[in-house]
Parts: sequence; structure tokens; C-alpha cells
Amino acid sequence: MTQQYDTATAFRDLHVPGKPLVLPNAWDAASARLVEAAGAAAVATTSAGLAWALGAGDGDRLTRDEALGAVARIADTVSVPVTADVESGYAEDAAGVADTVRAVLAVGAVGVNIEDASHGGDAPLRPVAEQAERLTAARGAADAAGVPLFVNARIDTYLRGVGEGPRERLALTLERAAAFLAAGADGVFVPGVVDPETVAALVAKVDGPVNVMAGPGAPPVARLAELGVARISVGSGIAQAAHALVRAAARELLTEGTYESLAGGLDFGELNGLFGR
Repeated sequence: MTQQYDTATAFRDLHVPGKPLVLPNAWDAASARLVEAAGAAAVATTSAGLAWALGAGDGDRLTRDEALGAVARIADTVSVPVTADVESGYAEDAAGVADTVRAVLAVGAVGVNIEDASHGGDAPLRPVAEQAERLTAARGAADAAGVPLFVNARIDTYLRGVGEGPRERLALTLERAAAFLAAGADGVFVPGVVDPETVAALVAKVDGPVNVMAGPGAPPVARLAELGVARISVGSGIAQAAHALVRAAARELLTEGTYESLAGGLDFGELNGLFGR
């Protein structure tokens, strides 16, 4: 437990506004090991990439055991801190979210993303009070275990187009951010927004570390750092790119009978050498 406490503390300290933690998201042991070997200070999972690898769609379609079995393999493979995207907590209620956090800690992770999206619900997002209760339960479970788990509260206002226009959407995001931080979250994650003006407004008005999700067309890491972002991730972007190669290579092989899509692949020995057994 002392080692996990120290790892969690070190991970928490990586969230520095203006000097962001950069996380190339992984979805299995091999991608996690490659991310670590590339120099990442920590490994974050992508719930979508992980679900696809397990034969399911994203959006709370995995069971807790399925998801955390994959997280356990990742945590066992790397030596850097691991933070797990647990979607909306793999639970119907706050008590279940607490159970998920205890399971996350049991497999060795030191951070979680918990989203406020309501998949299949009447509204695109959970009510603020309900989501705050879930985050409080997550915080309480981690504190009871004696581990300073980094709870990253994902706010899906932009990703799901909630709010009439930019001004209302920003206001709703800030309202949720304040409530979620008060409930025990350590930082907020607002995917779906990368324009500098909005990012700057979030950084200025959110009383905690701000995480954005970047990708093609987004400002580079250096610019997001200038804006005061504390954490940058890419979600399922790397998994999507990898699967695009799978499709291209398969189509080329089956239609053209050639193999050019395979050029530039990693050396077999290099990949095999990533693992100790």
C-alpha cells in the first residue's frame, strides 16, 4: 500500500498547469508498454479502445470485471502510474461506483476518469447532484483505502452538444466543474473542446487542473501548455489510427494481393522484447 500511495502521489504531482501531463492513451498490454517505452510519464487507458479490443462497443457496455481485467494486465506490464478510464463507473448507483474504485485500486491503478454522460438515459448527461454523489462515493472509497487516487471528472457538455450556443455550454460546464470538484474530484476533463478561447476560459475559471482531449486539428501541446492546460490526452485516437491500418492492410491483401501497407511495421524482435515472459 505504501508503494501505491507513493505512486498515486507522484501521479497527482504530474498535473501542473502550463506544464501538462501528456498521455498517449493505451488499450492493452502491448500498446501500454509501447507508450511507456516512448517516454510517457504515465499510462492512461481509453475505454473505447479497451472495449473494442474486448469485442464490445464503448458507452458502458463492458462489465466492471471485463474492463478491470484489462486494466490489471496493463498495470502489471508497465512501471509508470496507470490511470483507468472507467466510463461512468460501471455501476448503477454511487455505492457501485465506490465498489469500482476499490477494484481499480486492487489492480494497481492510481487514477480514474468518471464521466457524467448518461448512456441510454432520458437526458445526455446525469443530473449534477447525481453525478456529484457518484464522485463523492469514489473519493470516499479511495480515502478509506488510504490512496490519494486522482479522480478526473469528465464533463461531456461539449462532446454531447449540451446547451444552446457557446455561452450557455461554457456556463453549464463551469457549473458542473465547480460541483464536481466540491464533491471530491481532483481535476476536470472536458473532451470535445480545443479552441484556444474556450480552453483559456476553462483554465481561468475552473478551480483545478484542466484536461483536454487533443487530436488532428487541435493546437499542439506547446500551445495548450501556454493556455494553462494541466493534462492532455488523445482518447481513442491512437486506437482508431491502429485499426485504420488493420483495415487498410486487410483490404490491400484481399483485393490487390500486395503487402505495402505492412511496410514500416515494428520489428518482431523489438515487440517481443517488450515483455519479460
